[in-house]
Formats: sequence, C-alpha cells, structure tokens
Amino acid sequence: MKRTHHCNEIREEHIGQAVTLNGWVHSNRDLGGVLFIDVRDREGRTQAVFDPSDLPSDLFETASRLHSESVISVTGKIRVRPEGTKNQKIDTGLVEVVVEQLEVLNHADVLPFSIDDPEVAAKVNEELRLKHRYLDLRRPEMIHNMRLRSRVATATRVFMEEQGFLEIETPTLFKSTPEGAREFLVPSRLHPGQFYALPQSPQQYKQILMVAGVEKYFQLARCYRDEDLRADRQPEFTQIDIEMSFIDRDDIYALIEGLLARVWKTALGSNIPTPFPRISFEEVMNRWGIDKPDTRFDMELVDMTHDFASSEFKVFSGNVAKGGVVKALNAKGFACVTQGQMETMTDYAKSFGAKGLAFIKVENGEWKSPIVKFFSDTEKAALQEKLDIEEGDLILFAADKWLNACEILGKIRLYCAEKLSEMGKMSIPADRYNFLWVVEFPLLMFDKEMDRWYSSHHPFTSPVEEDIPKLSSDPKSVRGQHYDIVVNGVELGGGSIRIHQRELQKTIFEDLLQIPADVAKERFGYMLEAFRFGAPPHGGIALGFDRLIAMLCDSDSIREVIAFPKTAKGADLMSDAPGSAEPKQLRDLHINLRVTKQEKIKPEE
Repeated sequence: MKRTHHCNEIREEHIGQAVTLNGWVHSNRDLGGVLFIDVRDREGRTQAVFDPSDLPSDLFETASRLHSESVISVTGKIRVRPEGTKNQKIDTGLVEVVVEQLEVLNHADVLPFSIDDPEVAAKVNEELRLKHRYLDLRRPEMIHNMRLRSRVATATRVFMEEQGFLEIETPTLFKSTPEGAREFLVPSRLHPGQFYALPQSPQQYKQILMVAGVEKYFQLARCYRDEDLRADRQPEFTQIDIEMSFIDRDDIYALIEGLLARVWKTALGSNIPTPFPRISFEEVMNRWGIDKPDTRFDMELVDMTHDFASSEFKVFSGNVAKGGVVKALNAKGFACVTQGQMETMTDYAKSFGAKGLAFIKVENGEWKSPIVKFFSDTEKAALQEKLDIEEGDLILFAADKWLNACEILGKIRLYCAEKLSEMGKMSIPADRYNFLWVVEFPLLMFDKEMDRWYSSHHPFTSPVEEDIPKLSSDPKSVRGQHYDIVVNGVELGGGSIRIHQRELQKTIFEDLLQIPADVAKERFGYMLEAFRFGAPPHGGIALGFDRLIAMLCDSDSIREVIAFPKTAKGADLMSDAPGSAEPKQLRDLHINLRVTKQEKIKPEE
C-alpha cells in the first residue's frame, strides 16, 4: 500500500478522507477491546483505531500481536477524536484513522531498550544505544538533530554559493605530515612499504587551489585524527573548510559573521548581532584566563602584580621579583565553598605546576585566610577596590609566570561558575550566544623539553607584517595572523592568513622550526615549488561542523549529532569496528604483524 500522507500531516481538514499511512508501531494499547496503535514515521505520529466490530477477526488478531517498532501500512478514514480523548501534545492529536486495512511489512522483536518514552530513553546506557544505533536514531530527538544538521549543511552551501565560492573535494588519501596531530596511515598495495595518510585537514590542498587561481574554495570536508577522544572530538569529523585569495583578516571576519548569522537564522530563527568583538590573545588571557572565553557571565581576572611587588607575603613578592605576576579572582557568593571543592580547585592549580592555591573567604565581616596576616593595609585596600569584595565572597589567587597564572585562574573561574550556577547563585543564559574573535596569537611557542620553537597554529600561518623583522631577533614577540571564532566558551573554528612567499615559508620551516631542508623538501616541497609560480596572498578558516551542530542542538556531546559516531575508545559498537584483517589482505599489503592475536576493543566501563 503506497502512503498518501506522512504521519504528522493529518489534520481536521482531512476528516472523511481515506488515507494510507506507512511507519513504525510507536505504541499498541488495548482499551476496552479496541486497539489504539500510534503509527510513527520521521515526521511524527498519528493514532490508528482498530475496532473489532468493523474488522475481520484475523486482521484484528494480527494487530493485537504487533510489537512496538514493527513496520506497518494502514488504510482507513479520518475522523475527529471523541471528546476527552484528544491529545494536545502531538500535532495530529485532534484526529485519528479508523483502520480498514492493515499490512504488516515487517515484524519487530522485543527491543533491547525503550525508545517511545524520552525520559526513559535518555537514561539508557550510551554503549547500548550505540550498539543499536539504528534504533536510537528513530527517537524524535535524534531525528531532530539529523534534520537540523542537514538544514545547516544546505544553508552553508547556499550562502557560500551566493558569495561566489566553488565547492571542491580534495583527496582523502594524502601523504604523512608528522608535524601535526597523530595520523591514520593507509598502507599502499601498489607501493610496498609506503603509506598514505588520511588528512587531518585539507590545508595544503586548499592552499594549492589558491595558487591554481580558484580564488574562493570551500567544502564540507571529512578529516581524521588518531587522537584520544572526548565529548567534542571524534577520530573522523566534518569541518566547513574555506580558503580565499586577495584578502585580509577583515574579509574573513565579515564572511564568517555572515555565514553564522545565516546559520543561526536557519536553525534557531534568531538574529545574532554583528560584527563580533575582536580581542587579542593577550587580553583574553588577562581577563578570562583562557583563549576561548565564556563571556556570558562576569568574574574576570584582576592583575595585582604591582600591588604585591613589595609584599611581606614572599610567595607573591618573590614571584614578582622573578618576573612573574599575581592574579586574583572574586567568586562572588562562593565563601560557602566545601572542603572538597577547595581541594578540587587546588588540584587544578597543582596540575599547572603551582604548589597550592591561596584564597580568602569573606564571612561574618571577616577575611578568613592564613595569608591575610602578611598583607599591609595598602594591599588590603587595593584588593577591596579592584575586586569589589563583599560579604560571602571567595577570593582566589595565582602567583606564577604570566601564562600559567592566567590558565590556573581561567580553569578555576569555569569551575566556580559551574558550582555557583548549580547553587542558583549565578545565571548563565543557555539561549544567549556571545560571539567573539580571538586574534593576534603568538606565531611561535617554545618547547623547553625539545629546546626549539613550534607553531602555535600551523607552520603556514603568516606573521603580522610589522613583526616580520623580529623573526630572527625576538621570535617570542612575533604575532601571527591567526584568528579563532569563539562562542560561549567553545572554539567553533580557527584559521589564518597564510604565508605565500616561498623564501618566508622556507625561513619558518628551516630557521625557526628547525625542520632540516631535506625533510622540509620531502614533506612540503611541492608547496614551495608551487609558490615559485605566482602564489596570491590568501587565507582561510575551518569551522568544526559537528561542534557547531552540537551547540545548535544544545548537546554536550558531538556524538549526539553524528549519525554513526565512535565511542571514547574509537570503536564502532554497531559494526564491531575496528576488526582484524585476513592473512591474504595483509600479504597483499606487504604487512607482517608483530602480534599474533589482536584483542577486540572492550566496551568502556
């Protein structure tokens, strides 16, 4: 029986019409000898009535034995639901189908978990859901996520087409570039002992497209990184990948602000104000202690370095004498902090190398802390003025090198906000989106263990033009033309203006990153070669598509917005991947295994 309507389409104007609905049995209820079966498809559900007085006994008996999630087709006439039985919770709740014909397209066994009750389904073990992902995806919540993902992908393509971009697919069999994240390697059958790598991003190909004169490129690119996973990371993921020629940073900002405005309007029906604030890396670290700040709530870091430079509290003054800083944070209303919460925050500080965490509790008009006795009246007055200290406040300190001190309090700031929010003492609006650009990152960072510089973004990022003369004399102070787009404490994406001059790129590779010339030629020689033949100024950005959708769906995990995600250990529980290879396959690939038996990945505890 061919469907005439979907299961969320029937309304009062259809009363008296004959319709055919196809879908799954959402529920089967016997009320006084009459069966009420909710038929569901991806659009919604409609109640179907099986009255034994109007149906052959065998048809009624068949209907009575249907399990939830059996696939059926029903034909009947629409009528208004009797008074007292209308369901305002569903769109079709004023009408029902009086069944005349039933075809069972597929019987379903008893399900391993319930999917008809959202509250029950939400409590199902995630591994069980992933093992039976085809059932989990039937839930309206998951269908909503997949539908929104599809709409945003379409809106992105339409917007980029309007802006004159070409969608071009770049290869997913690439060459290994070990300078980045850990890669997935693919052995070559035709080239024994050699490997492809799945791309961490299309970075090098999209730059080559700029040399090729494409000028405006984008794609919804599949990328791969063999890294430890967490809620916002998967071994394979999608990003909105963009590159443009003959532009500067302002052009990127305007493009992405326009794209995100279109996406928010499409997905949530809301308007987001543009342009977004642009704040330097140094300022965001000074104010929020993290390079992806959540600015929906106050509680900013305050610099107390000058005030404690001569303090009798030697932990502070001694650190300042060594070139460090003293930072403070007022967690208003958190003087009620528990011992366990203080221990957690102290552990955060120690994880950055600090010996402990200095604090002041303001209770009953008294500053309670073992360090207050070392403070002068002038120092106390400075704290009072800069931190606006009141009854019930908790003051937290970090005395360390600048970056460390910022990061310590940055992490503690987020922890305090979480606890204060749980206690009802702070409101962090879930429906508010605070966008900002973080700009002017350091081009290079120094690795003490390796005793060398490394790229804070990637080695193709161009220095800020006026800082180029300092590359050899003062590399620490060189700013990169790198930018991150951040919203509500989440980094949605990042990019940069690229180096397009061959000699400057060679200088970065060989002189600063200390990549030997032969290695640089082996890994990036084709790029350096391409730059000899007229590379235009260019730049780009990549937005994490899965992360973007998770935010729009108000989901804490990107697994909830990916149709078939991996577990935290990189396993696909539904298909039982990864798996072993047959001996013949290994022989064809010229691979000998050092392990005689491969253990299957066990589900997480």
